[in-house]
Amino acid sequence: MKKIKLEIACFNQESAIIAQANGADRVELCANMKEGGTTPDLKITEQARIELSIDLNVMIRPRGGDFVYTNAEFEQMKEEIIAFKKLNVDGFVFGILDKEGNINIEQNSELVALASPTPCTFHRAFDVVNNVYQSLETVIDCGFKTILTSGQEQNVVEGIVVLAELVVKANGRITIMPGGGLRSSNLSLLQEKTKAIFFHSSAIVDPGETANGDEVNALKRKLE
Repeated sequence: MKKIKLEIACFNQESAIIAQANGADRVELCANMKEGGTTPDLKITEQARIELSIDLNVMIRPRGGDFVYTNAEFEQMKEEIIAFKKLNVDGFVFGILDKEGNINIEQNSELVALASPTPCTFHRAFDVVNNVYQSLETVIDCGFKTILTSGQEQNVVEGIVVLAELVVKANGRITIMPGGGLRSSNLSLLQEKTKAIFFHSSAIVDPGETANGDEVNALKRKLE
């Protein structure tokens, strides 16, 4: 049976260390929790890379708000991927849409190629795309290895039917990683209904932006 894994979204270095200490399989490092995650600071990422032995994925997102980017913002994303590749991160997390709300095939494909051989995750921009199942095929065609999604709802519990269908339709061609409101209290339900093999949580249960070690540990135990 395939080992089911846990990624923790971390908005500071302390969270990354807590995630590793409590059994997480991977950290997704970002900044600006209130914006839904943006590109982290290069120096903080460099320090995290030194301190982490588990996989470290990095968000590439120039700002909060929508997922349609100017040429300048797109150039910034390219520069950030080049810079972070030098730190030997294990993955990149991004997603670009066009003005019509569809996957921007050209820009996403270019970033995936630039990141290669480092694998890429299409983030929760997927939750606002048109035609979710057609978009799944487009994301696969762009070369992404994972989709982080709440099933196009506010949280994974509300999106559970779409998440389960995405896992079926993906059929092992890409990893569907449920995330968005995922906690140890609902993880068993998500696991049972979706049959996903990778799950994503910030594990933040207290005010602030730092992961809770007990929650990380509880999430991990539910997956064993």
